[in-house]
Amino acid sequence: MNEIEPRGKLKVFLGYAEGVGKTYAMLEAGHRRKVEGQDVIVAVLDPHQQADTHALATGLECIGDNGTGLECGPEMDTDAILSRKPHLALVDDLAHHNQPGARHERRYQDVQELLEAGINVYTTMNVQNLSSLKDVVFQITGQEMVETVPDNVLDDADELEMVDIPPEELLERLRDDQSPALTAEAERRLGELAALRQMALRETAERVDDDMRDYMTSRAIQGPWAAAERVLVCVSSHPISDRLVRAGRRLAEALRAVWIVLFVETPNDLQAPPEERARLLKTMRAAEEMGAQTVLLTGESVVEAVVDFSRQKNITRIVIGKPRRPRWKELLRGSRVDRLLDRCGNTDVFVISDEDR
Repeated sequence: MNEIEPRGKLKVFLGYAEGVGKTYAMLEAGHRRKVEGQDVIVAVLDPHQQADTHALATGLECIGDNGTGLECGPEMDTDAILSRKPHLALVDDLAHHNQPGARHERRYQDVQELLEAGINVYTTMNVQNLSSLKDVVFQITGQEMVETVPDNVLDDADELEMVDIPPEELLERLRDDQSPALTAEAERRLGELAALRQMALRETAERVDDDMRDYMTSRAIQGPWAAAERVLVCVSSHPISDRLVRAGRRLAEALRAVWIVLFVETPNDLQAPPEERARLLKTMRAAEEMGAQTVLLTGESVVEAVVDFSRQKNITRIVIGKPRRPRWKELLRGSRVDRLLDRCGNTDVFVISDEDR
């Protein structure tokens, strides 16, 4: 009886724009695996890569090079790779559409076949090629993404490495590489590049955090575990919420963290005047425009809902407001801030008062 072939491992080198160095990082990693004694081949290399990137492929066997033996071709020869059966295949540009008549329409489908055959794969892609982000990318860039990768391909990856440089450094690199067309385009889109970079950082953090939460759950470990920061901003219909959102965004940027804006609707909020509900909706929309994930929960207690949500999402920092109210009310009933501080455990809480103007 033939043994079932163990599935190969997938590692994705994720970037936010052409030129950040995804392919270079993948080839460097391939050379390291070869030095370690692994059988490594280059399955496909984007022909538009810079000369130094192509040069880095020297010393690695290329399959699908049309017999030249000099450089890897732009299309994968999946049958040849399956026949050769290396330990590791390097596959550039995961989101690529194959030529008509190929065995698969999309390159990620070729990669899935390699993985099923027990071949490990290193591959590259940009965050804007992620299928679920298609609408968001269009809002940022005004461009429709044709080449996309289903989210479950990235979700199922065994390892994700973000290749990151600031947009300004990317411009310098493009100038040094004497790529005037790419440089001019990047300079016109500097703000878009910054937004795409933030998106890539967030996607990477989300997936790392998912793995962390699975690990914590499987071992009954109490959170939060601060290996990856996650910021929660608690808002209401009070005018201070605009300040909380801005403060939360600054904190998340400083920490390179995922941030979430949460509103907990209690029975009392159902009787809120229309102007208060309109103000809350405006705050939530502003938060989304700043890059936050917005969440609406319902519950009897704001504090209990915030505590439960924070534990479920492994929140490491909470931003909450403290509107002015008569001192006697706090002495009589206590404040939500005080109750949250009593319940939040190891989570850091940042309190912003509307008196701090």
